[in-house]
Amino acid sequence: MSTTKPFKVLIAHTDVPPEGIEILKEQCEILQVINEPPKNRPEILEKIRGAHAVIWGGRDILNAEILDAAGPQLKAVSTMSSGINNVDVPELKKRGIPLGSTPAMLTVAVADLTVGLLIAAARRFQEGRRKIDSDKWDKDHLNWMLGQDIRDSTVGFYGFGGIGQAVAKRLMGFDIKRMLYTTRNRVSQDIEERFNAKKVDFETLLAESDFLIIASPLTKETLGLFNATVFNKMKETAVLVNVGRGKIVNQDDLYEALKSNRIFAAGLDVMDPEPLPSNDKLLTLDNVVVTPHVGYATRRTRVDAANLASRNVLKGLAGEPMLSPAY
Repeated sequence: MSTTKPFKVLIAHTDVPPEGIEILKEQCEILQVINEPPKNRPEILEKIRGAHAVIWGGRDILNAEILDAAGPQLKAVSTMSSGINNVDVPELKKRGIPLGSTPAMLTVAVADLTVGLLIAAARRFQEGRRKIDSDKWDKDHLNWMLGQDIRDSTVGFYGFGGIGQAVAKRLMGFDIKRMLYTTRNRVSQDIEERFNAKKVDFETLLAESDFLIIASPLTKETLGLFNATVFNKMKETAVLVNVGRGKIVNQDDLYEALKSNRIFAAGLDVMDPEPLPSNDKLLTLDNVVVTPHVGYATRRTRVDAANLASRNVLKGLAGEPMLSPAY
């Protein structure tokens, strides 16, 4: 009795949790890269030959070169991320190859970190730690290190999809006053009522938000949108949090706005470039809290994403709609 499995699947990253790979093993022969990125592209080009599907990770781009190396039998691709910036989407569409992604699996972890950044920036965590490190703890003044209150504040969302709504859910416990959001399309009335949220134009969002959370994808319209002109329309007490994409914010303009106290503070999990150099001028400021794009980085999130990516691939191999299609 033959034990040959009908499909070959390339796991194109070393860090895919074994729980996800296990899902594939009944039907698929598993090929896995062993070299760490970014030096594993030659290995990928070799091992993907004859593969029927691939789980793609990392920053390297899955493009025509990779697809040509795979061959015409390639039937399915899934990332383990919410974004698909590491995939040449038009090329996959041209070849009729379905693409899966895993945004829902990342929502909870990113939302938790967003609230953390909001609090850390509003309450001056970075500056406070530097005061301790430099022996400048002031015990004598009652108005030392005063931050911004979340209670009774207006929280604005630029982008109010899954992550934005998950953040809103968490902030409901902070007794905030109201939520505003700017999106292309209005969310359902049920969602608006649940979060006491109101769709407003961009100008209103800037003028009225005490906290402004960027939870939007990077598009031609959002590239560099948050610039000096925008910061000058925000409250001087405003806190900006970006968990969308770094290029949505003009970082030079943000630096000037923070340095001049044109806005109060910022919390960033995404920036431009990534990795951010350790000598970047933004890191010299007290009123910015930066985390190294780790919004998704919990053990459970990675396992859940791997499981969903594998199930996406199995659906694609079966000629069925993926559980979480990217398009």
